[in-house]
Amino acid sequence: MDQKAFKDLTVQLRKFAHDRDWEQFHSPKNLAMALAGEAGELLEHFQWLTEKQSAELSGKKLKEAGEELADILIYLIRISDQLNLDLIDEVQNKIKINEKKYPVDKVRGSAKKYNEY
Repeated sequence: MDQKAFKDLTVQLRKFAHDRDWEQFHSPKNLAMALAGEAGELLEHFQWLTEKQSAELSGKKLKEAGEELADILIYLIRISDQLNLDLIDEVQNKIKINEKKYPVDKVRGSAKKYNEY
């Protein structure tokens, strides 16, 4: 998603909340709590599945997982909007930080955390 599309989506979600007078409920704290709940709902779709099964969702299960992912993205966008953060810039900055923390020559093929290698 390019930055313009992301900004358009942010405006669309802001209007959606405004039209319903939900801004009063959309504090960063409340949105973060809702985000955690949606992440939990996403996890339910993978609970008890094998690695292979989790990578091969289909039909109804895949559609439901997609809806949970959409809910998660909506809450991420709303939180970043409430905090006046440009989420695309934040992600780009975090990628740069992670590139330094996890240099390819030291971590390739390893799941160790940066302070364990």
